[in-house]
Amino acid sequence: MTLSRAEIEEFWDSWLDVNRRAEASGDWRPMADWYAEDATYGWMYAPDEHFMAVGRDQIRDWAIGIEMDGLDGWHYDYVCTVIDEHKAMVVGFWKQRSGILDDTGKEYEILGLGGSWFGLKRVTAGADAGQVKIDWQRDWFDMPSTAHTFLQIIEAGKAPDTLLQRMSVTGHGVPGHYHLDELPSTVWPPPVEAGKYVTQAPAVVEEVAP
Repeated sequence: MTLSRAEIEEFWDSWLDVNRRAEASGDWRPMADWYAEDATYGWMYAPDEHFMAVGRDQIRDWAIGIEMDGLDGWHYDYVCTVIDEHKAMVVGFWKQRSGILDDTGKEYEILGLGGSWFGLKRVTAGADAGQVKIDWQRDWFDMPSTAHTFLQIIEAGKAPDTLLQRMSVTGHGVPGHYHLDELPSTVWPPPVEAGKYVTQAPAVVEEVAP
C-alpha cells in the first residue's frame, strides 16, 4: 500500500511536534508511539560498535530511553527535510544543540552533519492497522565532534550531573550496543541492504597486481 505525499507530510508534521514536546519534557519515550511494532532503529558509534533497537519496546526503552536520558535541555532542530513519496522515505537533517551556553553566550553545538533517514509504512494489521508509522530509522552524526563538544562542556565546568551520567553510558555492555557481526538488523535499512532501491550498478573492480 503506497503513501501519498499529503499523508507523509501530515505524519512528518506530527513527528516534528512530538519531538518538540519531548525536548521540553526531557522524556523522549512517548515518541515510541510513532514507530511500528516491528520497527528497527540504529546508528554507528564506531566501526565495531553499533546501536540497534528492534521493535517498539526496545526503541522506547533503549533508543529514546537509555540513550537519551541525561540530555535534558538538548534539542535537535531539523533544518532541512527531503521527502520521497515514491519510496515512502524521509530524510531529516538536524543540528544537535546542548541548551548550555559558553562564557560568550553562544550555545554549545555538535559540529558536522547530523540527520535521520526514515522509511514509513501503513500498518496493515493489529491495533495500528491503517496508521502511518516509522518502519525503520537510521541516524548519522559526527562522533569525534560529539566527543569534542562534550569535552568542551566538561572542561568549562558547565556539564550537569545528568550529562556526566549519560557520558558513562558507553560500550558493548549497554543494551542495544553490538559488535558489527552481532547486529540483529542491517546497518543500512533492510530494504536498501536487500537491493530494492539500487540506482547504480556496483563498479567492476579488478584486482591490481602487487
